[in-house]
Amino acid sequence: MEMPADSRVTLGQRSLHQLRLFFVALQFFTRLPIPGWVGFEPAWLNHASRYFPAIGILVGLLTAGCYFLAALVWPQPVAVLLSTAFGIWITGAFHEDGFADMCDGFGGGMTAQRVFEIMKDSRIGAYGAIGIVLMLLAKCVALWSLPPQAVAPALLAAHPLSRLMSAALIWRMRYAKEEGKAKPLGQAMSGGEFAIAAVAGLAPAVLLGAVGKLPLAGLMLAALLMMAVAFWLARLFRRRIGGYTGDCLGGVQQATELACYLGLLASFGPLFAG
Repeated sequence: MEMPADSRVTLGQRSLHQLRLFFVALQFFTRLPIPGWVGFEPAWLNHASRYFPAIGILVGLLTAGCYFLAALVWPQPVAVLLSTAFGIWITGAFHEDGFADMCDGFGGGMTAQRVFEIMKDSRIGAYGAIGIVLMLLAKCVALWSLPPQAVAPALLAAHPLSRLMSAALIWRMRYAKEEGKAKPLGQAMSGGEFAIAAVAGLAPAVLLGAVGKLPLAGLMLAALLMMAVAFWLARLFRRRIGGYTGDCLGGVQQATELACYLGLLASFGPLFAG
């Protein structure tokens, strides 16, 4: 559980506990291995969501590194496809699966109960299949339409920012079901926990903009598009099912990641060229 604010708890113990929470988040959101000494307690998941954007930094670094290495050998479209596939492997298609389930549930369910039933079904339907194909295609096209030098920075910015959008749902909304794979993460996130998530989510984009790796206009447009998409989806979730589920979090992450790429891509277009 979360460590109490007690003078007997040393700084080292607090730091170790935070490191454990990070590794728990890493284990939950990716298939990357974690050290054996970390251990596990179910209650730790209640507070691990603060590190969701930090996991995005790691995923962004790995996918950007994959793109950089692949681009040394193959054309940009091939490098983008390889980095996308690598990112899906790292995360175990966790968020893509959530997006597909969200499309199926909200596309085919007319009542809240029916939405839950469809999203829980392991089979993928027409809405989910069409949605995930179009989503992956749109992300790949947007990335390989960027200038080659902007692709790796875009990955570094989009992964933590999109996960911050999902963390915002945990912070401001209620978990809609009594049970589910994301129920442990569905505990109310405190303002302090969200502040930790916000720092990790925003830091890469701010740094990339400050050093000129990404245009400030593009980052601002990307942020506006991401917030608009997250707000629209949050309203949809609240109206249809009264809150969010784990699949909804995955759907928001995928949709806002695409919004980030589209915002950055627009900044390289004719509207901003002058």
